[in-house]
Amino acid sequence: MFGGRRPSEQAQRGFEADRELAGRLPELLRAASEAEAALRAAQERGAEAEELRPLGLALDGALTDAVRAAYAAQRVAVGARGRDDRVYRRRRLARPEVKELTLRAERLLTMREAHRLHGIARVSPRVPV
Repeated sequence: MFGGRRPSEQAQRGFEADRELAGRLPELLRAASEAEAALRAAQERGAEAEELRPLGLALDGALTDAVRAAYAAQRVAVGARGRDDRVYRRRRLARPEVKELTLRAERLLTMREAHRLHGIARVSPRVPV
């Protein structure tokens, strides 16, 4: 369908790294879910900001890892050749299964950004007495 040009060595290495990271997506989503559950539980019991902040930062890290893996899954669906050939990449990005992966990654990114804006407790610096 798209001709027979092969991806460069660098594109192939990046593709393999993305494939490995994308394979970890389910475990990273599970870690993000567990971090969110821990944060919500602490919030529900009325924990102080000093306890909430590390939990919020842990959730931010877990969401960041999940976002990276979700975009890696998108790049895997595009293929190694998409790293070298922008026309091929654009064609592949228009496919329904790739659009779904892109939407998933963007949802995770939006969730992470909303959490960064509103979910990480601010701790005021301690003033020496």
